[in-house]
Amino acid sequence: MNSRFPSAEEYSAQEALYGSLTVVDVCAHQRTVNEPYRNDVLSNVNNDCMRMSVFEGEYRWHFHPDSDELFLVVEGKLQIDIADSGTVELTQWQYVVVPAGTVHRTRAIGRTVNLTYEKQGAGTVFVDRNVDQAQ
Repeated sequence: MNSRFPSAEEYSAQEALYGSLTVVDVCAHQRTVNEPYRNDVLSNVNNDCMRMSVFEGEYRWHFHPDSDELFLVVEGKLQIDIADSGTVELTQWQYVVVPAGTVHRTRAIGRTVNLTYEKQGAGTVFVDRNVDQAQ
């Protein structure tokens, strides 16, 4: 990976770190993250996966053409900008579902930890948007 964020191919190719019947301590796992951005597939569930994202700052504008995406904040505050629709703000133990095909970006207010549920290998399409268009 040459940049701070994974490519779309790297993102969709990530494999689960933990198998079935493995007890996973999400709090302990997130404490091992020292980078400003990390997004790990923790487990697969049927045709979906659970990711844990620990990051600061903002992620790129993108959409998933074939997968809804559920964001559940575990720690911190997460803002999700929805193209042409405003911003959703989540705090600890709040969640929202972003429907497939919806252009969005996430912004962590300070260090934020969130769990994301989506289709395994979900495709990601990155979108260039001007800051003026985002608001």
